Amino acid sequence: MASDFKQIAILGVGLIGGSIGLAALKRKIADKVVGIGRSEEKLAKAKRQGCITEATTQWQAGIRGADLVVVCSPVESIVPLVEQLVPFCQPGTIITDAGSTKQKIVDTLHLSESIRGRKEVYFVGSHPMAGSDKSGSDHATADLFQNRVTIVTPVAETERTAKATVRKFWESLGSEVHEMSPTEHDAVVAATSHMPHVIAALVAASTPEAMLQFTSTGWADTTRIAAGDIDLWRQILTTNRGHVLQSLANFEKLLAAFRTSLEAGQEEHWIKLLKQGKHHRDIVGS
Repeated sequence: MASDFKQIAILGVGLIGGSIGLAALKRKIADKVVGIGRSEEKLAKAKRQGCITEATTQWQAGIRGADLVVVCSPVESIVPLVEQLVPFCQPGTIITDAGSTKQKIVDTLHLSESIRGRKEVYFVGSHPMAGSDKSGSDHATADLFQNRVTIVTPVAETERTAKATVRKFWESLGSEVHEMSPTEHDAVVAATSHMPHVIAALVAASTPEAMLQFTSTGWADTTRIAAGDIDLWRQILTTNRGHVLQSLANFEKLLAAFRTSLEAGQEEHWIKLLKQGKHHRDIVGS
């Protein structure tokens, strides 16, 4: 059975990029997976781990012959990387990304002269809703995307065949794929990912250091994501500031209502909020 892609190039072979490579090779989606990065040592390790079949620090060489390029870099570097890549891609190449924010990336790239001048090279924004507070290919797994949501963010200018190919790609890795606009995506992830990260970090920060020895599983579960890379989260929160602020405002209203009812001894009011939280958590499940 023929593979979907002769060659996939992955820029950034960390947790996400490494897991994409592992899954693509395990599921025989690609004949060859080329890892592109700045560290020869890290690339060599990713190759030993089976995340990629070839490695290079020269991205022009890495994308040569690729029919799919997946950019797995921090969000602030995605636009300049794609703009540099496009002139060197072969006709028909599809480029997608794994960035946690989408509106600024998609809007900028669809107005970019480098892409508009290469109509046979296509960009389709995407975001796999999978990951960990851990980083690096050491933590990559072939089933990272299995039964996890990936959001694809086409716009009016997105080429239909390219969109369908990117959708099928993520589905082939085991994802449940949803399509929405870049703006809607950023509002959704602000509420479901970005704001929760801020809250987890603040819970951890508000705990006196002298009390940390007495924390248990509840504190650890609540604050796990606060261990994520700080600069990565700086970029995410900066590029999605407006939607995160709105999500924080919604959270602040609930927190104020909880505090007011607790202070007033209005047990039925704050218990109602706890029940709402439990109901939402039960819907999501383990």
